[in-house]
Amino acid sequence: MCAYLAQTWPVTSSRPYRRAVARIEQLCSSELEERSLRTEILAVLRPAIGFDAHVWLLTDPVSTVGHGPHADVPCLPQLPQAIRLKYATTVNRWTSLLRARSPVGRLDDATGGDLRRSQLWQELLQPFGISDIASVVFGDKHGCWGFLDLWRQAGSPFADADAALLADIAAPICRALRQRQAAAFAVARTEQVAVGGPAVVVLNDDLVITSRTTPATQWFRSLLPTPPQQTPIPAAAYNVAAQLLAVESGVDDHRPSARAFVPGHTWVTLRASRLESADPVGGGIAVSIEETPAGPRLDLFARSFGLSPRERELLSHLGRGADTQEIAGDMAISDYTVQDHLKSIFAKTDLPGRGAVITTALGPRVLSTEG
Repeated sequence: MCAYLAQTWPVTSSRPYRRAVARIEQLCSSELEERSLRTEILAVLRPAIGFDAHVWLLTDPVSTVGHGPHADVPCLPQLPQAIRLKYATTVNRWTSLLRARSPVGRLDDATGGDLRRSQLWQELLQPFGISDIASVVFGDKHGCWGFLDLWRQAGSPFADADAALLADIAAPICRALRQRQAAAFAVARTEQVAVGGPAVVVLNDDLVITSRTTPATQWFRSLLPTPPQQTPIPAAAYNVAAQLLAVESGVDDHRPSARAFVPGHTWVTLRASRLESADPVGGGIAVSIEETPAGPRLDLFARSFGLSPRERELLSHLGRGADTQEIAGDMAISDYTVQDHLKSIFAKTDLPGRGAVITTALGPRVLSTEG
């Protein structure tokens, strides 16, 4: 991930601006859990820059695919279409902002004032009177941790000062989101999702669900807590399926998968793949859900705690049970260097030793399965 260069907007020194930035930095340093943190940050941003709707997703740090939505939008009944168009766009796409000079983009600015150049606006948002969207991505050298879209209805476009504020808070929010992901590894598993078979959902290319297994419904209910009498919203499935469509159309090349934390349970991985069919129109999209295996879980743990590439490599050797001498040989380093890397890992994770690191990273169920 890139390190952002100098901002393209002047930083305002107004008192409300400084107060909003200071308050958000304070929230990011607090003990608030992840969803409450996002709620409180939005409460500060609303009067500071003004917006009428929002979509804030967490992302898999490697695939950049979204999950864990925090949203309040007027087009909720058209959610599948909104997600499909968001992934299909090349205008201010969060993956493009990761490589840009600033983590912030404005739709009015990117389209030269002609919002019809945005497929999302043209096909979905125009009837809702959306006048501008300010987008900010939260990425660092360890990965992409989320992105936020703020929508304005029937108002003036976001100003330079609004963009400057969002750029100013991008780094502390990114760090806070990554730290919340790290904290999730220490959460005790309090309950088990009763899955009696493969968890699969099938969607067509409009992201309309055509069939699903009962275990998939159970996972969706846990991913986005839903009252028992309501059908859970499969937002994570929409996202990975939309990414598959983006890959197929050449918009983006990240893999269509996402690792997400299920509160009180475990980490799961969602993957989208194209179904084969004799029908020339296509065979639809299958999204599978399964508990995240050891290797990808170790990678996510390492990125969440900000481990260096060499520390991540060492952690993978620890995960397979290698001792100091084996690690030193495999990594072509001395035993002393292995110990130095271990000390750094213990310091970054605030864990006392190898056993604690692996138990926290992999969880008791994975350990019991793999011996």
